[in-house]
Amino acid sequence: MDELKALTGRNLLEPGDFSEAEMDALFDLADRIQQAPERYAGAARGRVLAALFFEPSTRTRLSFETAMLRLGGQTVGFSEAQSSSAAKGESIADTVRTVGCYSDITVIRHPKEGSCRVAAMHSDVPVVNAGDGGHHHPTQTLTDLLTIRREKGRIDRLRVGLCGDLKFGRTVHSLIKALSVHEGIEFVLISPEELRAPAYVIRMIEAGGCVCTETRSMSDVIGSLDILYMTRVQKERFFNEEDYIRLKDSYILDGQKMGQAQEGMIVMHPLPRVNEIASEVDADPRAVYFKQARNGMYVRMALIMGLLGIGEPEALDRQMQEARG
Repeated sequence: MDELKALTGRNLLEPGDFSEAEMDALFDLADRIQQAPERYAGAARGRVLAALFFEPSTRTRLSFETAMLRLGGQTVGFSEAQSSSAAKGESIADTVRTVGCYSDITVIRHPKEGSCRVAAMHSDVPVVNAGDGGHHHPTQTLTDLLTIRREKGRIDRLRVGLCGDLKFGRTVHSLIKALSVHEGIEFVLISPEELRAPAYVIRMIEAGGCVCTETRSMSDVIGSLDILYMTRVQKERFFNEEDYIRLKDSYILDGQKMGQAQEGMIVMHPLPRVNEIASEVDADPRAVYFKQARNGMYVRMALIMGLLGIGEPEALDRQMQEARG
């Protein structure tokens, strides 16, 4: 519980912002919320979350909004830059200063790397990075780690394959950073030459003392993996549409390839998918990407409680009783 208290008033801008113990405390809280969601239904009553999405999103935005609503709080915000004063030229610093006057916590997605850090420097309320360009997506990483812990029973001694767009994929970059601090992680990076992981990501892996292998072939390595983390080739990150069209179908996971995988391997995906996972794979019990999406709501509920310093229901009940005298 001390680890949860330590999160009060903090920002979450990248995976390294929380210690391993603090993340474990968040995951434990997420487990408790999922087991008894009705006990937490009024935990954030009277609190407001501002969701500032300068870039399109479905799962992340709705997951945060649903998390706050399920905790009994409220949400405000916008879903595209043109719906905000950014369209008039307002700086992100002024936007967050203003929105902080109305809300208790601010969630931001922005197409420019580093934008969320700038926002946090000017905000009077906790700021959560919901994705900044190709840089980081730390709440997706929390979602991924919780899913791995639930499905594999641990977050160490795993052979993890990451496939697809490893150059622009912020979910991949964040997950690698978070996993690199765990013992016995082996990374297998599967991508075409043009979408290889950036050099700084390779340095992160090496700095963590982890093993890293790069390959162009999914079939060559799928049989040795504990986890296969698929990503889409992101059209919005390409300047040249011809390059996108040439690379978008580089890797497609289908039933035939799943037949080469271990019985205990799990398939993850941050979603949305385009065609990189065939629909026939959805029925395979090893496909956990929709479970992963649901896990994201519970871990975001836990995160909101942690950053706002909201205690467990028993503590809230005691506070209310004391207030009544």
